[in-house]
Amino acid sequence: MSDIQVLAATLRKLAKPGIKRKDLIAAVRNEHPDATNKEIVRAAFYALTHDADADPEQTHHLHAFALTERAGDEEDVPLTERLGKKERRKERELGSQGHHR
Repeated sequence: MSDIQVLAATLRKLAKPGIKRKDLIAAVRNEHPDATNKEIVRAAFYALTHDADADPEQTHHLHAFALTERAGDEEDVPLTERLGKKERRKERELGSQGHHR
């Protein structure tokens, strides 16, 4: 079985009504620590196109997850390396201070 198939099977197993996308990603990463966001999203689309009729509610959830994640697809950087809201704001403030002189 390929990596995408393994991730897709994990997503099918973990995707439940009401689970938030960040919680789903965290749950997948607990089982597959080396999986990137891009791989997880691709696996979600794979799960949608293969055996999608098995559980229509789960298929709907995976579809919403995959579209949301793909739309917000930044660089494929692990979450721990991304800046938080406060850090981004601080960087913007520091950057704008240099332009006002």
